[in-house]
Amino acid sequence: MNFTALFNAMPGAAAQGLIWGIMAIGVYITYKVLDLADLTVDGSMATGGAVCVMLMLNGVNVWLALLCAVLAGMLAGLLTGIFHTAMGIPPILAGILTQLSLYSINLAVMAFKANQGINVTKYALIVSQRNVRTLSWNNPIFTALLFLIVLIGALYWFFGTELGSSLRATGANEAMSRAQGINTNTAKILGLMISNGIVALSSALLSHYQGFVDVNMGRGAIVIGLAAVIISEVIFGKLFRNFALKLTGVALGAVIYYIVIQVVLWLGLNTNLLKLLSALIVAVFLGIPYWKAHMNMRKGGGRHA
Repeated sequence: MNFTALFNAMPGAAAQGLIWGIMAIGVYITYKVLDLADLTVDGSMATGGAVCVMLMLNGVNVWLALLCAVLAGMLAGLLTGIFHTAMGIPPILAGILTQLSLYSINLAVMAFKANQGINVTKYALIVSQRNVRTLSWNNPIFTALLFLIVLIGALYWFFGTELGSSLRATGANEAMSRAQGINTNTAKILGLMISNGIVALSSALLSHYQGFVDVNMGRGAIVIGLAAVIISEVIFGKLFRNFALKLTGVALGAVIYYIVIQVVLWLGLNTNLLKLLSALIVAVFLGIPYWKAHMNMRKGGGRHA
């Protein structure tokens, strides 16, 4: 086996893992903090990239385009929140409705083209796959790490505030939160907006990294996000108790996921089977806590006998 090829592929896997780790943190906020199953991610994972790339192609500054991408993702989360809270639609169905809507919206943003390219030689991209093996400040691994550090720090501060605590309380016990005077509907909407804004940020960075945005680039994103969250819980659950460390673990989970994918591809898996592999990885890591609990129960029963 050609270990050199695997070694050369690792920087790219790490860079992609860190960028997708930003998305996974967005998934963590809805899945773990708010206790909502939000499928908006599969749509907003393309929205951020579409808005950012199209604005840059039309001469907008890269940082302003990035901010607009985040705001577009937050609007997607707002729409899901309105579907859920104002119309009584279950969160998973509300997310699906927004996701379906975003497909057409993303196409319209991209001038009704399935993909749009953006060249690193002509535009000041924040990250680029071209620099993934260079030892410089332009390396996307360093840039993605910097974004993650700032994001985790900002979220750690926010969820320590009164407003952030109300979001956590809503996810922990909605009925008790209402009894304490918390507007749980507002908390849900805000959480969905923050989550999808973070997902859109990841989408914009991914579009820069790969040099194009595709209307289908978010398809299956929720699976990758859940994989990162579950891998983090299984591997780092007992080590990382602090909220900031939990977010760090989620990002590391995404990196581990991409490294596993890269190793399997190196072993010769057909790339057309990647979706199946992703589903199997999530299923295995979801099953590990159950298997461990079942084995502990059997051991405990044996000692009792």
